[in-house]
Amino acid sequence: MKTYSLLILITAFFSFSAFAQKMTTNGGAPVGDNQNSKTVGANGAVLLEDIHLIEKLASFDRERIPERVVHARGAGAFGVFEATADMSNLTMAAPFSQKGKKTDLAVRFSTVIHGKGSPETARDPRGFAVKLYTEQGNYDIVGNNLPVFFIRDAIKFPDMVHSLKPSPVTNKQDPNRFFDFFSNVPEATHMLTRVYTDLGIPQGYQYMNGSSVHGFKWINSKGEVVYVKYHWESKQGEKNLTVSEASAQQAKDWQHATVSLREAINAKKFPQWDLYVQIIKVEDIDKYDFWPLDATKDWPVSQIPRKKIGTMTLNRNPINYFQEVESIAFSPGALIPGVEPSEDKLLQGRLFSYFDTQRHRLGGNFQQLAVNKPKNEVKNYNADGFASTTNSKFTDPDINYQPSTRLATVTEDADYKYSEKKITAKITQAKIDKTNDFAQAGDFYRSLTATQKTNLVTNLAGDLGQVNNEGVKKTMITYFYRADRDFGMRIAEAIGYSRKDFGE
Repeated sequence: MKTYSLLILITAFFSFSAFAQKMTTNGGAPVGDNQNSKTVGANGAVLLEDIHLIEKLASFDRERIPERVVHARGAGAFGVFEATADMSNLTMAAPFSQKGKKTDLAVRFSTVIHGKGSPETARDPRGFAVKLYTEQGNYDIVGNNLPVFFIRDAIKFPDMVHSLKPSPVTNKQDPNRFFDFFSNVPEATHMLTRVYTDLGIPQGYQYMNGSSVHGFKWINSKGEVVYVKYHWESKQGEKNLTVSEASAQQAKDWQHATVSLREAINAKKFPQWDLYVQIIKVEDIDKYDFWPLDATKDWPVSQIPRKKIGTMTLNRNPINYFQEVESIAFSPGALIPGVEPSEDKLLQGRLFSYFDTQRHRLGGNFQQLAVNKPKNEVKNYNADGFASTTNSKFTDPDINYQPSTRLATVTEDADYKYSEKKITAKITQAKIDKTNDFAQAGDFYRSLTATQKTNLVTNLAGDLGQVNNEGVKKTMITYFYRADRDFGMRIAEAIGYSRKDFGE
Protein backbone atom coordinates (compact mmCIF):
# COMPACT_ATOMS: atom_id res chain seq x y z
CA MET A 1 0.00 0.00 0.00
CA LYS A 2 2.89 2.36 0.73
CA THR A 3 4.25 1.86 -2.78
CA TYR A 4 0.89 2.73 -4.30
CA SER A 5 0.72 5.86 -2.12
CA LEU A 6 4.12 6.84 -3.46
CA LEU A 7 2.86 6.42 -7.01
CA ILE A 8 -0.08 8.73 -6.27
CA LEU A 9 2.27 11.38 -4.85
CA ILE A 10 4.60 11.16 -7.83
CA THR A 11 1.69 11.36 -10.27
CA ALA A 12 0.40 14.44 -8.47
CA PHE A 13 3.86 16.00 -8.64
CA PHE A 14 4.13 15.52 -12.40
CA SER A 15 0.62 16.84 -13.02
CA PHE A 16 1.67 20.25 -11.76
CA SER A 17 3.87 22.61 -13.70
CA ALA A 18 4.39 26.32 -13.31
CA PHE A 19 5.38 26.50 -16.96
CA ALA A 20 2.37 24.72 -18.49
CA GLN A 21 1.39 25.98 -21.94
CA LYS A 22 -1.73 25.17 -23.96
CA MET A 23 -1.09 22.84 -26.91
CA THR A 24 -2.30 23.81 -30.39
CA THR A 25 -2.32 22.34 -33.86
CA ASN A 26 0.02 23.77 -36.53
CA GLY A 27 -2.87 26.04 -37.43
CA GLY A 28 -3.12 27.40 -33.89
CA ALA A 29 -6.30 25.60 -32.84
CA PRO A 30 -6.35 24.21 -29.29
CA VAL A 31 -5.78 20.46 -28.83
CA GLY A 32 -8.31 18.79 -26.56
CA ASP A 33 -6.59 15.41 -26.16
CA ASN A 34 -3.06 14.54 -27.26
CA GLN A 35 -3.06 11.07 -25.72
CA ASN A 36 -6.05 9.30 -27.29
CA SER A 37 -7.14 9.08 -30.92
CA LYS A 38 -10.77 9.65 -31.88
CA THR A 39 -12.42 6.25 -32.05
CA VAL A 40 -15.73 4.50 -32.43
CA GLY A 41 -16.12 3.57 -28.77
CA ALA A 42 -13.18 3.13 -26.40
CA ASN A 43 -12.04 -0.05 -28.18
CA GLY A 44 -13.15 0.83 -31.69
CA ALA A 45 -11.59 1.83 -34.98
CA VAL A 46 -9.82 5.18 -35.34
CA LEU A 47 -11.60 7.80 -37.44
CA LEU A 48 -9.95 9.51 -40.40
CA GLU A 49 -11.71 12.68 -39.30
CA ASP A 50 -9.32 12.96 -36.33
CA ILE A 51 -7.52 15.88 -37.95
CA HIS A 52 -5.05 16.34 -35.10
CA LEU A 53 -3.91 12.71 -35.37
CA ILE A 54 -3.56 12.82 -39.17
CA GLU A 55 -1.72 16.15 -39.22
CA LYS A 56 0.56 15.07 -36.37
CA LEU A 57 1.55 11.88 -38.19
CA ALA A 58 1.91 13.65 -41.54
CA SER A 59 4.23 16.22 -39.97
CA PHE A 60 6.25 13.49 -38.27
CA ASP A 61 6.63 11.50 -41.52
CA ARG A 62 8.37 14.45 -43.17
CA GLU A 63 10.96 15.20 -40.47
CA ARG A 64 13.85 13.52 -42.26
CA ILE A 65 15.10 13.71 -45.84
CA PRO A 66 15.78 11.30 -47.39
CA GLU A 67 16.41 8.39 -44.99
CA ARG A 68 13.57 6.79 -43.08
CA VAL A 69 12.63 8.60 -39.87
CA VAL A 70 12.62 5.23 -38.14
CA HIS A 71 14.04 1.90 -39.35
CA ALA A 72 16.77 3.79 -41.24
CA ARG A 73 19.50 1.18 -40.76
CA GLY A 74 18.63 -2.10 -42.42
CA ALA A 75 19.53 -5.15 -44.47
CA GLY A 76 17.45 -7.09 -46.95
CA ALA A 77 17.19 -10.36 -48.83
CA PHE A 78 14.85 -12.30 -51.10
CA GLY A 79 13.35 -15.75 -50.97
CA VAL A 80 10.19 -17.81 -50.90
CA PHE A 81 7.35 -18.68 -48.53
CA GLU A 82 5.94 -22.20 -48.66
CA ALA A 83 2.61 -22.91 -46.99
CA THR A 84 2.55 -25.99 -44.80
CA ALA A 85 -1.17 -25.83 -44.06
CA ASP A 86 -4.36 -25.01 -45.96
CA MET A 87 -6.00 -22.07 -44.18
CA SER A 88 -8.67 -21.36 -46.81
CA ASN A 89 -11.40 -22.16 -44.31
CA LEU A 90 -10.36 -19.02 -42.40
CA THR A 91 -8.94 -16.65 -45.03
CA MET A 92 -9.00 -15.92 -48.77
CA ALA A 93 -5.37 -14.72 -48.55
CA ALA A 94 -3.56 -16.35 -51.47
CA PRO A 95 -0.27 -17.40 -49.76
CA PHE A 96 -2.17 -19.46 -47.18
CA SER A 97 -4.80 -20.97 -49.48
CA GLN A 98 -3.18 -24.32 -50.26
CA LYS A 99 -0.63 -26.59 -48.61
CA GLY A 100 2.61 -26.56 -50.60
CA LYS A 101 1.86 -23.23 -52.31
CA LYS A 102 4.97 -21.12 -52.86
CA THR A 103 5.06 -17.31 -52.89
CA ASP A 104 8.07 -15.12 -53.71
CA LEU A 105 9.00 -12.58 -51.06
CA ALA A 106 11.39 -9.84 -49.98
CA VAL A 107 12.40 -9.08 -46.40
CA ARG A 108 13.99 -6.12 -44.67
CA PHE A 109 15.43 -6.25 -41.16
CA SER A 110 16.32 -3.03 -39.39
CA THR A 111 17.04 -1.17 -36.20
CA VAL A 112 14.23 1.18 -35.21
CA ILE A 113 15.48 4.37 -33.60
CA HIS A 114 19.08 4.82 -34.74
CA GLY A 115 20.18 6.46 -37.99
CA LYS A 116 21.33 4.92 -41.24
CA GLY A 117 25.02 4.84 -40.29
CA SER A 118 24.52 3.64 -36.71
CA PRO A 119 26.08 0.48 -35.25
CA GLU A 120 24.01 -2.70 -35.26
CA THR A 121 25.29 -3.40 -31.76
CA ALA A 122 23.01 -0.71 -30.27
CA ARG A 123 20.12 -1.69 -28.01
CA ASP A 124 16.96 -1.25 -30.05
CA PRO A 125 13.93 -3.19 -31.25
CA ARG A 126 14.52 -4.73 -34.67
CA GLY A 127 12.15 -4.30 -37.58
CA PHE A 128 10.99 -7.51 -39.26
CA ALA A 129 9.15 -6.72 -42.51
CA VAL A 130 8.12 -9.27 -45.15
CA LYS A 131 6.65 -8.47 -48.59
CA LEU A 132 4.79 -11.37 -50.22
CA TYR A 133 4.41 -10.99 -54.00
CA THR A 134 1.06 -12.75 -54.45
CA GLU A 135 -1.14 -13.14 -57.52
CA GLN A 136 -3.65 -10.82 -55.82
CA GLY A 137 -1.22 -8.02 -55.06
CA ASN A 138 1.55 -7.40 -52.55
CA TYR A 139 0.92 -8.37 -48.95
CA ASP A 140 3.21 -6.85 -46.30
CA ILE A 141 3.56 -8.34 -42.82
CA VAL A 142 5.32 -5.49 -41.02
CA GLY A 143 6.42 -6.02 -37.44
CA ASN A 144 9.34 -6.29 -35.02
CA ASN A 145 11.48 -8.95 -33.39
CA LEU A 146 9.54 -8.42 -30.12
CA PRO A 147 5.82 -9.27 -29.87
CA VAL A 148 4.77 -5.99 -28.21
CA PHE A 149 5.44 -2.25 -28.47
CA PHE A 150 5.93 0.76 -26.19
CA ILE A 151 2.58 2.47 -26.84
CA ARG A 152 -0.95 1.50 -27.84
CA ASP A 153 -2.13 4.64 -29.65
CA ALA A 154 -0.49 6.12 -32.77
CA ILE A 155 -1.09 9.64 -31.50
CA LYS A 156 1.81 9.08 -29.09
CA PHE A 157 4.23 7.75 -31.71
CA PRO A 158 5.87 11.02 -32.81
CA ASP A 159 6.40 12.04 -29.17
CA MET A 160 7.88 8.66 -28.27
CA VAL A 161 10.34 8.78 -31.17
CA HIS A 162 11.26 12.40 -30.39
CA SER A 163 12.15 11.35 -26.82
CA LEU A 164 14.34 8.49 -28.08
CA LYS A 165 16.07 10.47 -30.83
CA PRO A 166 18.97 12.86 -30.08
CA SER A 167 18.13 16.02 -28.19
CA PRO A 168 17.42 19.05 -30.43
CA VAL A 169 19.76 21.01 -28.13
CA THR A 170 22.71 18.66 -27.57
CA ASN A 171 22.22 16.24 -30.52
CA LYS A 172 22.78 13.38 -28.06
CA GLN A 173 20.46 10.53 -27.14
CA ASP A 174 19.69 11.01 -23.48
CA PRO A 175 18.04 8.68 -20.93
CA ASN A 176 16.83 11.82 -19.14
CA ARG A 177 14.60 12.49 -22.12
CA PHE A 178 13.18 9.08 -22.91
CA PHE A 179 12.63 8.03 -19.30
CA ASP A 180 10.93 11.38 -18.73
CA PHE A 181 8.51 10.36 -21.48
CA PHE A 182 8.09 6.75 -20.35
CA SER A 183 7.53 7.79 -16.72
CA ASN A 184 4.24 9.20 -18.00
CA VAL A 185 3.43 6.13 -20.11
CA PRO A 186 2.95 3.11 -17.81
CA GLU A 187 1.82 0.97 -20.77
CA ALA A 188 5.48 0.92 -21.92
CA THR A 189 6.55 -1.19 -18.92
CA HIS A 190 6.11 -4.48 -20.80
CA MET A 191 8.15 -3.42 -23.85
CA LEU A 192 10.89 -1.83 -21.72
CA THR A 193 11.21 -5.06 -19.76
CA ARG A 194 11.71 -7.01 -23.00
CA VAL A 195 14.00 -4.63 -24.87
CA TYR A 196 16.38 -4.28 -21.90
CA THR A 197 16.98 -8.02 -21.85
CA ASP A 198 19.57 -9.43 -24.23
CA LEU A 199 16.77 -9.57 -26.83
CA GLY A 200 17.57 -5.88 -27.39
CA ILE A 201 20.82 -6.79 -29.21
CA PRO A 202 20.39 -9.76 -31.59
CA GLN A 203 23.54 -11.65 -32.59
CA GLY A 204 22.44 -11.41 -36.22
CA TYR A 205 19.26 -10.84 -38.17
CA GLN A 206 18.84 -14.54 -38.90
CA TYR A 207 18.98 -15.26 -35.15
CA MET A 208 15.89 -13.30 -34.15
CA ASN A 209 12.19 -14.11 -34.17
CA GLY A 210 9.56 -11.84 -35.67
CA SER A 211 6.04 -10.75 -34.80
CA SER A 212 3.28 -8.77 -36.48
CA VAL A 213 2.81 -7.08 -33.05
CA HIS A 214 -0.74 -6.20 -34.08
CA GLY A 215 -3.73 -8.44 -34.51
CA PHE A 216 -5.36 -8.48 -37.95
CA LYS A 217 -8.63 -9.82 -39.31
CA TRP A 218 -8.80 -12.87 -41.52
CA ILE A 219 -11.89 -13.14 -43.74
CA ASN A 220 -12.90 -16.29 -45.61
CA SER A 221 -14.98 -16.64 -48.79
CA LYS A 222 -18.17 -16.72 -46.70
CA GLY A 223 -17.38 -13.37 -45.11
CA GLU A 224 -16.63 -14.93 -41.72
CA VAL A 225 -14.07 -13.10 -39.57
CA VAL A 226 -11.44 -14.16 -37.03
CA TYR A 227 -8.59 -12.19 -35.44
CA VAL A 228 -5.00 -13.37 -36.03
CA LYS A 229 -1.48 -12.48 -34.97
CA TYR A 230 1.64 -13.64 -36.86
CA HIS A 231 4.89 -14.98 -35.38
CA TRP A 232 8.09 -15.83 -37.26
CA GLU A 233 10.23 -18.38 -35.40
CA SER A 234 13.91 -18.59 -36.42
CA LYS A 235 15.05 -22.09 -37.33
CA GLN A 236 18.61 -20.91 -36.57
CA GLY A 237 17.61 -20.34 -32.96
CA GLU A 238 17.18 -17.06 -31.09
CA LYS A 239 20.68 -15.77 -30.24
CA ASN A 240 21.59 -12.45 -28.66
CA LEU A 241 24.55 -10.47 -27.35
CA THR A 242 25.18 -9.37 -23.78
CA VAL A 243 26.38 -5.80 -23.26
CA SER A 244 30.00 -6.95 -22.94
CA GLU A 245 29.72 -9.16 -26.04
CA ALA A 246 28.16 -6.28 -27.98
CA SER A 247 30.99 -3.98 -26.91
CA ALA A 248 33.57 -6.50 -28.12
CA GLN A 249 31.68 -7.01 -31.38
CA GLN A 250 31.44 -3.27 -31.97
CA ALA A 251 35.21 -2.98 -31.61
CA LYS A 252 35.62 -5.57 -34.38
CA ASP A 253 32.71 -4.80 -36.74
CA TRP A 254 29.59 -2.85 -35.84
CA GLN A 255 27.88 -3.95 -39.08
CA HIS A 256 27.87 -7.56 -37.91
CA ALA A 257 24.16 -8.28 -38.48
CA THR A 258 24.21 -7.17 -42.12
CA VAL A 259 27.45 -9.06 -42.75
CA SER A 260 26.23 -12.23 -41.02
CA LEU A 261 23.01 -12.38 -43.05
CA ARG A 262 24.76 -11.77 -46.36
CA GLU A 263 27.54 -14.27 -45.71
CA ALA A 264 25.06 -16.98 -44.69
CA ILE A 265 23.15 -16.61 -47.95
CA ASN A 266 26.36 -16.46 -50.01
CA ALA A 267 27.46 -19.70 -48.36
CA LYS A 268 24.06 -21.23 -49.23
CA LYS A 269 23.23 -21.61 -45.53
CA PHE A 270 19.82 -20.17 -46.33
CA PRO A 271 18.14 -18.74 -43.21
CA GLN A 272 14.64 -20.02 -42.48
CA TRP A 273 11.73 -19.03 -40.28
CA ASP A 274 8.55 -20.94 -39.55
CA LEU A 275 5.39 -18.83 -39.60
CA TYR A 276 2.82 -19.38 -36.85
CA VAL A 277 -0.55 -17.76 -36.30
CA GLN A 278 -2.67 -17.32 -33.22
CA ILE A 279 -6.41 -17.14 -33.79
CA ILE A 280 -9.19 -15.56 -31.74
CA LYS A 281 -12.84 -15.87 -32.68
CA VAL A 282 -14.73 -12.57 -32.86
CA GLU A 283 -17.08 -13.69 -30.09
CA ASP A 284 -14.08 -14.41 -27.80
CA ILE A 285 -12.22 -11.11 -28.20
CA ASP A 286 -13.55 -9.74 -24.88
CA LYS A 287 -12.96 -12.78 -22.68
CA TYR A 288 -9.37 -12.05 -21.64
CA ASP A 289 -8.09 -9.88 -18.77
CA PHE A 290 -6.36 -7.71 -21.41
CA TRP A 291 -7.53 -6.20 -24.70
CA PRO A 292 -6.02 -8.40 -27.47
CA LEU A 293 -5.93 -5.47 -29.89
CA ASP A 294 -3.60 -3.54 -27.57
CA ALA A 295 -0.09 -3.47 -29.09
CA THR A 296 1.50 -3.49 -25.63
CA LYS A 297 0.11 -7.00 -25.00
CA ASP A 298 1.29 -10.42 -26.11
CA TRP A 299 -1.21 -13.22 -26.75
CA PRO A 300 -0.26 -15.89 -24.18
CA VAL A 301 0.32 -19.24 -25.85
CA SER A 302 -1.25 -20.97 -22.86
CA GLN A 303 -4.56 -19.29 -23.72
CA ILE A 304 -4.22 -18.82 -27.48
CA PRO A 305 -2.13 -21.62 -29.06
CA ARG A 306 0.07 -21.09 -32.12
CA LYS A 307 -0.43 -22.99 -35.35
CA LYS A 308 2.34 -23.40 -37.92
CA ILE A 309 1.21 -22.42 -41.42
CA GLY A 310 4.41 -22.14 -43.44
CA THR A 311 8.16 -21.60 -43.76
CA MET A 312 10.14 -18.66 -45.17
CA THR A 313 13.52 -19.29 -46.79
CA LEU A 314 15.91 -16.47 -47.77
CA ASN A 315 18.03 -17.58 -50.73
CA ARG A 316 19.16 -14.44 -52.60
CA ASN A 317 21.10 -11.36 -51.57
CA PRO A 318 20.32 -7.98 -53.11
CA ILE A 319 22.32 -7.12 -56.22
CA ASN A 320 22.03 -3.36 -55.68
CA TYR A 321 21.38 -2.15 -52.14
CA PHE A 322 19.78 1.15 -53.11
CA GLN A 323 17.39 -0.32 -55.67
CA GLU A 324 16.38 -3.41 -53.72
CA VAL A 325 16.71 -2.54 -50.02
CA GLU A 326 16.79 1.23 -49.60
CA SER A 327 13.97 1.65 -52.13
CA ILE A 328 11.75 -1.14 -50.85
CA ALA A 329 8.62 0.23 -49.20
CA PHE A 330 6.53 -1.58 -46.60
CA SER A 331 3.19 -0.75 -45.06
CA PRO A 332 0.80 -2.67 -42.78
CA GLY A 333 -1.85 -1.23 -45.11
CA ALA A 334 -0.53 -3.29 -48.05
CA LEU A 335 -3.25 -5.93 -47.73
CA ILE A 336 -4.84 -8.46 -50.05
CA PRO A 337 -8.28 -10.12 -50.12
CA GLY A 338 -8.72 -12.19 -46.98
CA VAL A 339 -6.86 -9.81 -44.65
CA GLU A 340 -8.11 -6.58 -43.07
CA PRO A 341 -6.82 -4.33 -40.27
CA SER A 342 -8.16 -4.80 -36.79
CA GLU A 343 -9.33 -1.97 -34.51
CA ASP A 344 -5.88 -1.77 -32.87
CA LYS A 345 -5.31 1.99 -32.31
CA LEU A 346 -1.60 1.90 -33.07
CA LEU A 347 -2.17 -0.13 -36.23
CA GLN A 348 -4.90 2.24 -37.39
CA GLY A 349 -2.46 5.16 -37.35
CA ARG A 350 0.24 3.11 -39.09
CA LEU A 351 -2.15 2.38 -41.98
CA PHE A 352 -1.91 6.06 -42.88
CA SER A 353 1.60 6.86 -41.73
CA TYR A 354 3.55 4.14 -43.57
CA PHE A 355 2.11 4.88 -47.01
CA ASP A 356 2.46 8.59 -46.34
CA THR A 357 6.12 8.41 -45.36
CA GLN A 358 6.93 6.32 -48.46
CA ARG A 359 5.32 8.94 -50.71
CA HIS A 360 7.45 11.56 -49.01
CA ARG A 361 10.62 9.45 -49.18
CA LEU A 362 10.30 7.81 -52.60
CA GLY A 363 7.60 9.82 -54.37
CA GLY A 364 3.92 9.38 -55.12
CA ASN A 365 4.54 6.48 -57.50
CA PHE A 366 6.84 4.44 -55.25
CA GLN A 367 4.80 1.31 -55.98
CA GLN A 368 5.99 1.44 -59.61
CA LEU A 369 9.62 0.80 -58.58
CA ALA A 370 10.66 -2.74 -59.49
CA VAL A 371 11.10 -3.96 -55.91
CA ASN A 372 7.66 -2.62 -54.92
CA LYS A 373 5.77 -3.54 -58.07
CA PRO A 374 3.16 -6.32 -57.73
CA LYS A 375 3.44 -9.36 -59.98
CA ASN A 376 -0.12 -9.07 -61.21
CA GLU A 377 -1.07 -6.20 -63.55
CA VAL A 378 -2.20 -2.99 -61.88
CA LYS A 379 -5.53 -1.74 -63.27
CA ASN A 380 -7.05 1.50 -61.95
CA TYR A 381 -7.49 5.13 -62.91
CA ASN A 382 -4.70 6.50 -60.71
CA ALA A 383 -2.36 8.22 -63.16
CA ASP A 384 0.54 10.56 -63.81
CA GLY A 385 2.45 12.40 -61.11
CA PHE A 386 6.18 12.48 -60.43
CA ALA A 387 8.13 9.54 -61.93
CA SER A 388 5.03 7.79 -63.25
CA THR A 389 6.06 5.11 -65.73
CA THR A 390 3.30 2.53 -65.93
CA ASN A 391 -0.07 4.11 -66.50
CA SER A 392 -2.53 1.31 -67.20
CA LYS A 393 -3.61 0.45 -70.72
CA PHE A 394 -7.34 0.54 -71.36
CA THR A 395 -9.65 -0.39 -74.24
CA ASP A 396 -10.68 3.28 -74.48
CA PRO A 397 -7.81 5.52 -73.33
CA ASP A 398 -10.20 8.49 -73.24
CA ILE A 399 -11.94 6.99 -70.21
CA ASN A 400 -9.83 7.59 -67.11
CA TYR A 401 -12.75 7.78 -64.70
CA GLN A 402 -15.57 5.70 -63.26
CA PRO A 403 -18.54 5.34 -63.55
CA SER A 404 -19.06 5.77 -67.28
CA THR A 405 -21.85 5.00 -69.74
CA ARG A 406 -19.22 4.12 -72.34
CA LEU A 407 -17.36 0.84 -72.56
CA ALA A 408 -15.18 0.48 -69.48
CA THR A 409 -12.68 -2.28 -68.75
CA VAL A 410 -12.09 -1.70 -65.05
CA THR A 411 -14.84 -2.69 -62.65
CA GLU A 412 -15.10 -3.70 -59.01
CA ASP A 413 -15.42 -7.26 -57.76
CA ALA A 414 -18.17 -7.54 -55.15
CA ASP A 415 -16.57 -10.70 -53.72
CA TYR A 416 -13.85 -8.54 -52.20
CA LYS A 417 -15.85 -5.82 -50.47
CA TYR A 418 -14.74 -4.98 -46.93
CA SER A 419 -16.25 -7.08 -44.16
CA GLU A 420 -19.13 -5.61 -42.18
CA LYS A 421 -19.37 -5.09 -38.45
CA LYS A 422 -22.37 -3.86 -36.51
CA ILE A 423 -21.50 -1.46 -33.72
CA THR A 424 -23.31 0.74 -31.25
CA ALA A 425 -20.86 3.15 -29.69
CA LYS A 426 -20.18 6.79 -29.05
CA ILE A 427 -17.36 8.65 -30.79
CA THR A 428 -14.79 9.38 -28.09
CA GLN A 429 -11.19 10.06 -27.11
CA ALA A 430 -10.35 7.72 -24.27
CA LYS A 431 -8.07 4.93 -23.13
CA ILE A 432 -9.06 1.37 -23.91
CA ASP A 433 -11.24 -0.36 -21.31
CA LYS A 434 -8.62 -2.91 -20.18
CA THR A 435 -5.23 -1.23 -19.78
CA ASN A 436 -3.68 -3.83 -17.43
CA ASP A 437 -0.28 -2.21 -17.96
CA PHE A 438 1.90 -4.31 -15.66
CA ALA A 439 0.74 -7.95 -15.52
CA GLN A 440 2.41 -9.22 -18.70
CA ALA A 441 5.67 -7.41 -17.88
CA GLY A 442 5.70 -9.33 -14.59
CA ASP A 443 4.87 -12.62 -16.30
CA PHE A 444 7.75 -12.09 -18.73
CA TYR A 445 10.19 -11.17 -15.94
CA ARG A 446 9.32 -14.32 -13.99
CA SER A 447 9.85 -16.44 -17.12
CA LEU A 448 13.51 -15.39 -17.36
CA THR A 449 16.44 -17.39 -16.03
CA ALA A 450 18.49 -16.02 -13.14
CA THR A 451 21.20 -14.85 -15.57
CA GLN A 452 18.66 -13.19 -17.86
CA LYS A 453 17.12 -11.35 -14.90
CA THR A 454 20.53 -10.13 -13.80
CA ASN A 455 21.37 -8.87 -17.31
CA LEU A 456 17.97 -7.13 -17.55
CA VAL A 457 18.48 -5.32 -14.22
CA THR A 458 22.05 -4.35 -15.14
CA ASN A 459 21.03 -3.06 -18.58
CA LEU A 460 18.08 -1.06 -17.27
CA ALA A 461 20.01 0.38 -14.35
CA GLY A 462 22.77 1.47 -16.72
CA ASP A 463 20.40 3.87 -18.50
CA LEU A 464 17.93 4.70 -15.72
CA GLY A 465 20.83 5.47 -13.36
CA GLN A 466 21.85 8.35 -15.68
CA VAL A 467 18.54 10.15 -15.13
CA ASN A 468 18.91 13.31 -13.01
CA ASN A 469 15.25 13.72 -12.03
CA GLU A 470 14.59 11.70 -8.87
CA GLY A 471 10.85 11.76 -9.47
CA VAL A 472 11.24 10.17 -12.92
CA LYS A 473 13.51 7.45 -11.53
CA LYS A 474 11.13 6.62 -8.70
CA THR A 475 8.14 6.53 -11.04
CA MET A 476 9.90 4.07 -13.34
CA ILE A 477 10.90 1.91 -10.36
CA THR A 478 7.28 1.92 -9.21
CA TYR A 479 6.16 0.65 -12.63
CA PHE A 480 8.65 -2.21 -12.51
CA TYR A 481 7.63 -2.94 -8.91
CA ARG A 482 3.99 -3.20 -9.95
CA ALA A 483 5.05 -5.67 -12.63
CA ASP A 484 6.99 -7.75 -10.11
CA ARG A 485 8.13 -6.82 -6.59
CA ASP A 486 11.56 -8.47 -6.98
CA PHE A 487 12.07 -6.74 -10.34
CA GLY A 488 11.31 -3.28 -8.94
CA MET A 489 13.42 -3.71 -5.81
CA ARG A 490 16.42 -5.00 -7.75
CA ILE A 491 16.26 -1.99 -10.10
CA ALA A 492 15.97 0.36 -7.12
CA GLU A 493 18.98 -1.12 -5.35
CA ALA A 494 21.01 -1.19 -8.58
CA ILE A 495 20.72 2.58 -8.96
CA GLY A 496 21.43 3.39 -5.32
CA TYR A 497 18.10 3.35 -3.48
CA SER A 498 17.38 1.36 -0.35
CA ARG A 499 14.22 -0.56 0.36
CA LYS A 500 13.34 2.08 2.98
CA ASP A 501 13.00 4.63 0.18
CA PHE A 502 10.01 2.61 -1.04
CA GLY A 503 8.42 1.85 2.30
CA GLU A 504 9.90 -1.63 2.78
